[in-house]
Amino acid sequence: MIPAENAVLSLDVGTSSVRTLLFDGRARQVEGFGTQIPYRVETTPDGGVEVDAVELARLSIESLTEVHRQMKSAGIRPAAVACCTFWHNVLGVRPDGTPSTPIIHLFDTRSAGAARELGRRIDARAQHSRTGCVLHPSYLPAKLLWLSQTHPEAFRAANRWMSFGEFLYYRIFGCWVGSSSMASGTGLWNQNANDYDGGILSVLPVTRDQLAPVAGMDQPLCDPLPEYRALWPEFSGIPWFPALGDGACNNIGSGCITPDRFALMVGTSGAMRGVSEAEHMEIPEGLWCYRVDRRRFVLGGALSNGGEVYAWMKRTLALPPEPEIEEQLAALPPGQHGLTILPLFAGERSTKWRGEARAAVAGMSLHTRPIDILRASLESVALRFRNIYDIMVERLGAPREVVATGGALLRSEAWTRMMADALGRPLVACLEKEASSRGAALLALERTGAIGHISELPAETGPVFEPVEAHREIYEDLLRRQRRLYTKLFEES
Repeated sequence: MIPAENAVLSLDVGTSSVRTLLFDGRARQVEGFGTQIPYRVETTPDGGVEVDAVELARLSIESLTEVHRQMKSAGIRPAAVACCTFWHNVLGVRPDGTPSTPIIHLFDTRSAGAARELGRRIDARAQHSRTGCVLHPSYLPAKLLWLSQTHPEAFRAANRWMSFGEFLYYRIFGCWVGSSSMASGTGLWNQNANDYDGGILSVLPVTRDQLAPVAGMDQPLCDPLPEYRALWPEFSGIPWFPALGDGACNNIGSGCITPDRFALMVGTSGAMRGVSEAEHMEIPEGLWCYRVDRRRFVLGGALSNGGEVYAWMKRTLALPPEPEIEEQLAALPPGQHGLTILPLFAGERSTKWRGEARAAVAGMSLHTRPIDILRASLESVALRFRNIYDIMVERLGAPREVVATGGALLRSEAWTRMMADALGRPLVACLEKEASSRGAALLALERTGAIGHISELPAETGPVFEPVEAHREIYEDLLRRQRRLYTKLFEES
């Protein structure tokens, strides 16, 4: 039996599925409880990536209903509900609580022109130094301006702009609450002031009162609407903590809670992040800066092209069967393929933030084999992370170790070794399968006082991949070649 006072239910709304998991008071996943419901985003030929907010809320409620049934059958009442969702999303909501727009996803690129327009209106560098977010279609300033210009009726119909997590809680509780974590990833939040940024709001067609109220931000809700009290009696009267950004929770859940441990996550996309408890953060160019909560910053960079590069290669090239791929990758010496690749299939985020940039391959010959292209592509992703790593080291110092998470990376030992070589730092495999859900649960345990600090419950880790000293200069040369190709294609007029 799980002690009821220690159990935390975690709801994770990711970019491809809705998941619930149960964690005990030591932040260990409890087997036999939980759900996972996949869903698909809608895409448009012009770069749109959207999600139906009502349908995603329905799936979240379905997931919660099933895990409530499981827990009630076992006689378990959770002490709290934790939540994390994908960052950088927004939807408009009418006064009656219905959406006036779909959820505009973080990968939606239709607002690239609006981002450039904003760059002509304000000092982009100063704006980034305050908000930690560049003027880019990933973030809300460009999305909101684009919506106002291209969908004026839907834009005017909205009296509130919120993330999906806020919308879900609004439907369940009938009141509006957000988190500083989600607000910090919008591009509308001044990271050091812990408040909305007046500079960016002054050039946008939105006002503070249309955004999640700062008063009451981060505070849990306990009293669902009557229909949900009846549906989930075991979830009523306990704190439901507002949704946090999934990237921040991934750091917490993988044990990367101090500046000397960087988290390297490679799923479909990828990110490298460091967490720091500090009063103030100087935000360097090339990186983003958000918040875990009001006391913790998260600094890092993100790639739109992570595991999807590997997936594209497997779909497109005449590669050997799956078991043989790993053997052949491991047998190939680094860099011997003679290729230089920019793996920018979905444009660039960190560190130059050129959304229009696209992938390029240089150096192919009649002798080039599919496995050579795959090896060079995986090395190229590792080198893109090296660009992020170098800037993070300038700000946070060299990490003691880098912790690897994400199924796309950890399924390939060969790729993990390439990452260690490219970074020149030991890479430690994280054994926490659901680091984001665990991180949300850990923060809830801290907030409820069940633990004094998240550091009390370290993450479980596995093998350590040491960089090979003999490969250092090879990867340095590969990095120089990749940077030269990038300059020729995207920076030279």
